[in-house]
Parts: sequence; C-alpha cells; structure tokens
Amino acid sequence: MPIPGNMLSAATESMDPTFTGWRVRLNCTLLAGTGGRNGAKSLSVKSTGAGEVQAETVTMYSVTAGQTYQVFADSSSATEVERIGLEWLTNLGSPVGSILWSLPTATASSSWHRVGVAGVAPAGASRVRIVLSSTAAGAAVSHYWENVYLGAPIRTTGNLLSFATETPEIGTSAWTAGANTTISRQVPMIAWPVDWYWAGAHVLALTATGAGTASAVTVENPVVTPGVEYLAFTYLAPPTTGSTCWIELRFYDGTGTQLSATRGTLAPASTGFQRQRVSAPAPAGAATCRLAVGMDSATAAQVLRVEQAVIQAAPPVQAGSVLPYADASFEQGVAGWTKTAGVATIARSTPWGTVALDGSYSLTVTSSTATASTIRSARFPLPASSGGLGFRLQFGETVTAGGWTVTRGVRWYDAANTDLGLTTPAAATAPNPGWWTLFADHVAPAAATQAAVELTLTATSTSSVVNIDRVALWRALPLTTVQAQASTASVTLTLRELDVGDLIRVYRVTADGSRTLVRGSSGLLDGTVAVTSDLMVIEDSEAPLLVPVSYRVELVDPVDASTAVRGSGTVTVPHGDINEAWLKDPGYPQRNTKVMVRTAPNWQRPVERGVYRVAGRRNPVVLSGVTGGLEGELAVWTRSDEERQALHYLLDSGHVLLWQAAPGMGVDDMYVSVGQPTEARVGGPAMEPWREWSLPLTEVDMPTTVGVSGSSGRTWQDILTEFTDWGAVRDEFATWEDVFLNKRG
Repeated sequence: MPIPGNMLSAATESMDPTFTGWRVRLNCTLLAGTGGRNGAKSLSVKSTGAGEVQAETVTMYSVTAGQTYQVFADSSSATEVERIGLEWLTNLGSPVGSILWSLPTATASSSWHRVGVAGVAPAGASRVRIVLSSTAAGAAVSHYWENVYLGAPIRTTGNLLSFATETPEIGTSAWTAGANTTISRQVPMIAWPVDWYWAGAHVLALTATGAGTASAVTVENPVVTPGVEYLAFTYLAPPTTGSTCWIELRFYDGTGTQLSATRGTLAPASTGFQRQRVSAPAPAGAATCRLAVGMDSATAAQVLRVEQAVIQAAPPVQAGSVLPYADASFEQGVAGWTKTAGVATIARSTPWGTVALDGSYSLTVTSSTATASTIRSARFPLPASSGGLGFRLQFGETVTAGGWTVTRGVRWYDAANTDLGLTTPAAATAPNPGWWTLFADHVAPAAATQAAVELTLTATSTSSVVNIDRVALWRALPLTTVQAQASTASVTLTLRELDVGDLIRVYRVTADGSRTLVRGSSGLLDGTVAVTSDLMVIEDSEAPLLVPVSYRVELVDPVDASTAVRGSGTVTVPHGDINEAWLKDPGYPQRNTKVMVRTAPNWQRPVERGVYRVAGRRNPVVLSGVTGGLEGELAVWTRSDEERQALHYLLDSGHVLLWQAAPGMGVDDMYVSVGQPTEARVGGPAMEPWREWSLPLTEVDMPTTVGVSGSSGRTWQDILTEFTDWGAVRDEFATWEDVFLNKRG
C-alpha cells in the first residue's frame, strides 16, 4: 500500500513493477530484486567493485528552504551496513552544501530493517534527491532496498511533542541528559512492520557513565490543561531483562516548578523494543508537561534505547467511559483498584506483552483458595444529571488458571460521597479459553453523581488466576442514531459500541426498499473497510432532499464471516426553497454549495449510430449504439460575492459533482461532469453582485472509489506543534482547506 504523503511515485517507492525511478550513481548496477514487502519486487544494487556503492533517484523533488523533510527506506544485506541521504540541490541541479547522511547501521542484517534521516532544507535549496549508500567488500555484492519515503515528517497524530522530540531522526538536541548520563544516536537493526512509519531508523541512546540512575528529559514543555488526563508512551529497549527502565510524565506550574511525576516501569520480556505507557491527569495549577525516560541501578556503560516519544490527551478505552486510562488499562499498575474482601491478590501482569487486551499489561487476580473475593475501582464522577439513567459496564477477561464465576456490579455514590448501594446482575461463569468481553447494564440511583466498578470473583478451584483489562463504564446511549443537518443538507449517522476490526457495510434505504452504499473516508463502505474505533460518525452528504431515508449497517467478522445487522430510524433532509438546488462534491463536502436555479436543463441523450441507405430500398439500414445518459445546460444564479466564490471553488477541481434539486421538478439526483462554465452579469449597475451561470452537465455514474476527505484526527494542537508561528503556516499552506487536509505547498 502506498505510504501516505509520499512525494515519490508508487513505483519509485515500492520498486513495482520495476525500478525505473532509480539510477546508478557510483560503482554498481541496478537489477529487479524479489522478496519485497511493499509489493513483490525490490531494488537490487549490485557492486561492480570493492568500495562505496551508491544509487539515486532519477527525479529531483521540489522542496522549500527552511522546511523539514524526512526520508526512510527498508534495507537488507547479509554482509554490508548502509546509510541513506538527502542531496540538496538548486533548481538547476547544483549541490547545496553536503549530503545529509544518516548514521550507518550498527551491523549488517539480511532481515528487512529501517534506515532513515530527517533535516531542514538549507537556504538556496529548491530540489532534493535521495541517495542510497552501502560499502561492498568486492564485486557482485548485492544490497536490497524498498519501501522508500520522502516527504513531510510523519508524526503521531495528537502528539504534543514535535517531530524532533518524537524521534531522533534530526538529532538529540530535543533531549537533556540527567546526571550520570550521556545521550547519543544509534541505528540498531530493527525489523519494524512494513507499514509502521512512526519509528525506525535512529534511536535515542542513554548511556550510564557510572553506577546509579541514568535519565533524560525532553527540552520541550508543551502546554496542558488542569484536570485533563494525558497519556505518554515510548518504546524502550533495556540493556538486560533485569533492568529497571521507566518513563515518567511530569507536570509543571507556570514558574517551571515540578508539581507531580507519574512513572510507568517496564517489565521487560526481552532486550528488544517494548512500548511502555503512563497516564495521569494534569493537577491543579499545571501549565506544562515533560516526558522523562531512564533506568535505575544501572552499571557503567549500560545503554537504554528509546524511540517514538509521545504525549497526548488520553483516549478512553470506550467512548464516553468515566474510567481514566490508568484504571481501565493497567499499563503502570493497578491504579485505584483495591481488594475489599477475600483472599485474592491483585497486581499488574508481568512481563510485558504476556497477557493484555489493551496495551501491554492487564490486571492479574490470583486466589489461593476456592473462595469469593471482591475488587473495586476508585470512585469516578458521572456526567451531569445521570440519576435514573442507564449505564453499561464492560470489561475483558481471560481465565489463565483454574476457574471463576463473576458478578459484574457498580457501586453508586452521591455528591457527599454517601454510598447509595450496589447494583448487580446474577453471577455467571467466566468463559474461557481466550479473551472474552463481559457486560452488564445498570440504572443509576436518582441521587448518583459518582460510581465505582465492583467485581465479585469466586474461584472454583485453588490457585485460580483471571486477568481483566479494558474496563469501561458509560452512559448507555442508542447503538445507532441519525440526525438531519439542514445547513449542509446532510445526515449524521452515529454508530456506537462497534467491534474494532469488523468490516463495515452501510446502506442508505428509501421507502421502496432500494439500497445505496454510503461513502466513507476511503470510498464506499462496501464491506472492505475495517472498523478502527468503537465510535464511528458518518456524514452522508449524498442523502436525497425531502425524502425519508433510513440506514442499514452490516458488521462482518473477518474471521468467521458472521454478520451483525443494525437498523436506524427514519430521517428526512429538509429543503426550504424549491427554487434552490445543491451542487455537491462527494469527496470534498466542505465545498458543497447551494444555488438558485434560473432554468432547468432541456435534456438530450446522445447516441452513436450509422445510417446506411441501400440502393433500391426504401428504408435505410441503421446500426445504433446504446442511448447515452442525459446532457443539458443548467442555468443558475449566484446572489453575492460569497456565493460566486463558493461556486468557483466547487468547480475548480473538475471533480464529478452531485446535483440535487427539490422533488417535484421532474429531476432525480444526478452525478454530473460539468463542462466549460460561463459566468455572466445580469445587467444593472457595475456593483451588482448577481451573476448568471451556464453549466453544461453530462450525466455520469456515481464515483465508487472517491473517499470523503477529512483531517484524520489532526487537531489545532498538531498545527501548533508542527509550526513555530502562524506565519509559517501561511507560508506552507495555500488555503484553510489545505491546512485541514494537511496538503502542504
């Protein structure tokens, strides 16, 4: 699959079907290799003699001086180390300074591994070329490359830390070493997945200069909001499995005084890279935060390696859940959970990655006897006016030894912390083997403002163990809701409590039972798109006007192909003025505009045919093709400069549009291609804003692969993190839509 945002063509990126985007630079011949991961092919660079071997891109790619660019590739060689570089060039192809090289890899490896570097285009540079380099011991030594990216830095969406801090592809200046520590960059051999673009080449290395604690902290201190929960994570590669390595989320007040530090300690399963998480709410008075990493009780020369540092607003494990991330996922310990009765013990699972449903750890409950024990979470505030409303409790469990029965309860409290009692269904056997999702519905007492999850776990044999993860408690809202949006002539379809990984198919259904697939971000939601979140909001801008519609949602399990079906209520998109019509871009609904119709088209239907008149016959022989779709000219008015500019903006792209007129005009909703438009004045004074437009329309089929463009989770925080000021944003993007879609200049 092409790497998002890549400046390289798909063939130059993947070497499929061939490597025509690359050429010899030094001491090599180029061949088509096999065994690729991003497609079947790879680039084989074969040395013609001993010494350095180089290949380069044929194309010089446009860059902007002062902007940061990233390059990476996957590489493979059993005998050679390698590096990758960016050669900055003028518009005429002359070098600007020296090549920006990555560090050479630590060792050779025949497994595919990541090589990359990033840097700022220097003054005078307007082009760049990628250079691949390795050093051969002799002739006919092959080195393999594929999955090459060049473009803007790929960052974790929502990260409060800049790219320079998230990954050391540029350098180490974004980190400050603590006592007993030096920091540097290394390029160990890491076999990241082919489609994992957020980590890989250079890693941060913390080296202990003596015995004791070694640590480093970010230089950046992004702004935080008191009371908001934040999640930090990074990959840690400890020097030994017996090491005590950790990350810390630290909060500071406006004077830079540290207010709190919350630590997540890695329980390493190996010396490889393992993602460790930590979360905490920003305390009262907090203004900024930092991320620290380190290892305790280190010996001299031990090295902790770090990659992909992230701080972001903590995501709920379930949309609307009142449990914070720490209490729901157990990534840094048992959080606010306690045992209130029985002999069972509770602890975070160990080691890393052994048993988890979310993240890398879970809550381990162990009972030495066949008796009942009760565990309870801390109390958490409920949404306002929750009294008397329904809530859903859900968690994952897996029985790892013995057997259990489970009672799924919620204990309620009022504003004065008075215990209002426990609601609970009957006990049930905990299913096994494997992970199972258990849930129970509860009704909050009228005075309830807080709640705690309370589970009674009864072991059915001695030495029983059960693991619990992804605990959530949320308002039980309808699984499917629809709402008409008059201002945009669209329908908002909200789907809740989806199973991540299911394949989704969504139909719009009219009163006569006819079904039309609804559009998503990658095209029609036709059962090939996977669910990525338990909450999904679909904006259907192609719903008809003034026509009652409902929605049918089919969720397909990718393993056994079983299908769950949901239906929605009926909704109607309003349309106030029958003299107005909508022109919509299915892929860019933010460009949709409403116009006043002057004259509906007089339609023609073209047909290809030949008429042959035979001598001596009265009637000719006619050979005819299929009669084509409708063609005609739509006349509309724009009544203000804003409407005129909006129509220009809609037509600029040349995309297929959807024309929607009010029912009763004898015109069905129609996908059209617009020919050369004519904009004319309607007479009157020179300042008259009205314009008359003639739009030649040709009926076409509904586009099926066009997806609805969106920000894909980007927020204003991402903009503030990526750019130093708004002037830099203006220089990089031509329009606000380009900012929204991250289309850089």
